[in-house]
Amino acid sequence: MNAVTIRNVTTADTGETINGVPVLGDYHMNDGYDWMDVIAEHGWSVLSGWGCDGWDLGQWPYVMVAAIRTADTIGDLFGVATYCEGDVRCAYYRTKARQWDAITEQAFFHWKNGQADGPDDLPEAAAELPSRYRMPYTVQTDAA
Repeated sequence: MNAVTIRNVTTADTGETINGVPVLGDYHMNDGYDWMDVIAEHGWSVLSGWGCDGWDLGQWPYVMVAAIRTADTIGDLFGVATYCEGDVRCAYYRTKARQWDAITEQAFFHWKNGQADGPDDLPEAAAELPSRYRMPYTVQTDAA
């Protein structure tokens, strides 16, 4: 069972066929922490937090969201994979905005269902989330 295979995909946002990208598949060998290590060897990163305050993204080690930025001869490619107790879904997008939308949808689902700590003021639908909840978490440091 390979957690990562190189194969052709169709981008979810533009419908383009992309040749030879790292695609994540089901991984029922060990746990999510092991999956995280395996996919990192292929350029994927598991995201721990999302939104301006870094709310939980998933429920480690059972539910994780991973991302990758790569490119083909046309331009940038942005991947998103979700891991849920070994079941993995993987999609690629041509734009970072669509990648962030896909990650936001995952975050919202888990926040709304109480499966992860999230903002207290969630709207009824992910599309209604304010922009501060629809971005990667970045750690702010004081400039010396």
